[in-house]
Amino acid sequence: MGDGDPVRHRNGANKRPRLEDVAARVGLSTASVSLVLRGVAGPSERTRQRVLRAAADLGYQVDRTASVLASRRSRLLGVMIDIYSPFHAELVDHLHVAAEEVGYDLVLSTLTRTRDEHTAVETLLAYRSEALILLGPTAPAATLAALDRKSPVIAVGRRISDAALDVVRTADDDGVGQIVDHLVGLGHRAITYVDGGKGVIATDRRRGYRTAMRRHGLDEHISVLRGDHTEAAGERAAGQLLEAGDLPTAVVAFNDQCAIGVLAALTRAGVEIPGRVSVVGYDDDTHSRLSCFNLTTVSQGAEAQARHAVTAAVERLDQDRTEPREVVLTPRLVLRGTTAKPV
Repeated sequence: MGDGDPVRHRNGANKRPRLEDVAARVGLSTASVSLVLRGVAGPSERTRQRVLRAAADLGYQVDRTASVLASRRSRLLGVMIDIYSPFHAELVDHLHVAAEEVGYDLVLSTLTRTRDEHTAVETLLAYRSEALILLGPTAPAATLAALDRKSPVIAVGRRISDAALDVVRTADDDGVGQIVDHLVGLGHRAITYVDGGKGVIATDRRRGYRTAMRRHGLDEHISVLRGDHTEAAGERAAGQLLEAGDLPTAVVAFNDQCAIGVLAALTRAGVEIPGRVSVVGYDDDTHSRLSCFNLTTVSQGAEAQARHAVTAAVERLDQDRTEPREVVLTPRLVLRGTTAKPV
């Protein structure tokens, strides 16, 4: 039987390789092999490479369920995500990398049309998540604080001013302020904002728009249209502007999805972007970077947020940190092809 062949029963049938098979391949005890596969310090680098090579050759995979049951620690970080958010998907990608680097893995639980935050969080707890990383939670601060008493909570993307929680976010009001500054610098005055609906994140971004407009002496041009985080909301808002017949020279949307909806509706109506109307989003998600959109937007620093969130969880779990911490990152304006001087 060659090195790459599967382990077989006496009757020739394939079977799942066991820890004992890896140990026999390298001539070590199962205890030593287990240390290597669990990433525990002790075995030499040469031994570690031999074990990992043998495990790969045999197709051995750690039985995570058995490992969790045999330990008091699951080393799992529970992550709640909105299944419809491209930005959340990017955050999860970076969270996986950051977690693996410190010996943790992720359990994901999604928000959908029929699955709310309570259900998503209960699922994470049922899978023995040691800490909860909640992306853009909307639950009241008191609810999140009560949850934190069960398992450390790290809220990502949302300001929480009235509860002692770990928070990782960007300064959303500053991000929208950068957008308005950029547009005013190009010569725009009639700048409309498509709102993000209810919630703290939407409130902060709306405030950033109003504050920046007033700072530039454009109070009379402040215009906020009802919206939310979806492309459909952006299309509806653009429809309102088209019906009114007096288009602004620039539209700022709550997020990239909403901005793409604005782009789609205006383009269908024959409005040149950015010649007639400049459009800006927020998040710098993967869709905004596509050449068909090439959307000017604001980056929240997804990788940095993910790393800070994992660091906060590990500090709570492994370093006994009890004092809550808020990390506020500075957003960054990303200039692409949807903004220009007004005609």
